[in-house]
Amino acid sequence: MEHSAPDLFRQQFNEHYPSVRRKLIALIRDEAAAEDLAQETFLRLYRTPPDQPEAIGGWLHRVLTRLAYDYMDKKSRERALTQKQEQSMMAQPQAAPSNEEQVIDKGEQEQVREWLDSLPERDKQMLLLRYEGYSYAEIAEQLQIRQPQVGMMLRRAGERLKRHALKAEGAMSSE
Repeated sequence: MEHSAPDLFRQQFNEHYPSVRRKLIALIRDEAAAEDLAQETFLRLYRTPPDQPEAIGGWLHRVLTRLAYDYMDKKSRERALTQKQEQSMMAQPQAAPSNEEQVIDKGEQEQVREWLDSLPERDKQMLLLRYEGYSYAEIAEQLQIRQPQVGMMLRRAGERLKRHALKAEGAMSSE
C-alpha cells in the first residue's frame, strides 16, 4: 500500500524533527529561534521536497544550516546597527533640537514622503524595506521576487527617486 504525501511528510517530520531541532539549538544557542527555524525547515520540506527521498537527511541538514547562518547573519547585522546607533547617540550632544530644526526636519521628511509617493508602489516598498534594514533575501521574500533581482531593482528605484527629487528642486528653484 502506498502512503499519501501528508503521511510521508508526517513520518519524515516525526523521524527527523528532534535531530533538526537539536542541531539548530547547537548552532544558534537560542531555543525559541531554533524552534522557529526547525518549523521553517520542515515547511520548506513540505513545499519543495528533495528529488531523492533517500537523501532527505542531507537535504534537511543543508537547509537547516543555511537557515541558521542566515539567522546568525541577521542577528549580527542587528547588533552592529544597534552598536552603531548607540555610539552615534553617545557622540552627539544631547541638546534638544530647536523648534526651527524640528520644523525643517519635518518639512524634509514630508518632501521625501511626497517623492516616494510619486514612485510606483513596488519601488516605494522596496526602498522603504531597505531603509528599514531588511536584507536582499528578506526584500525578495516580502515582495515575492527573485533575490538576484533585488539589487538592480533597488538601484533603479533609487535612481527614479533621485530624478523626482532633482526635478522637484529644479521646479522650486525656477519659481
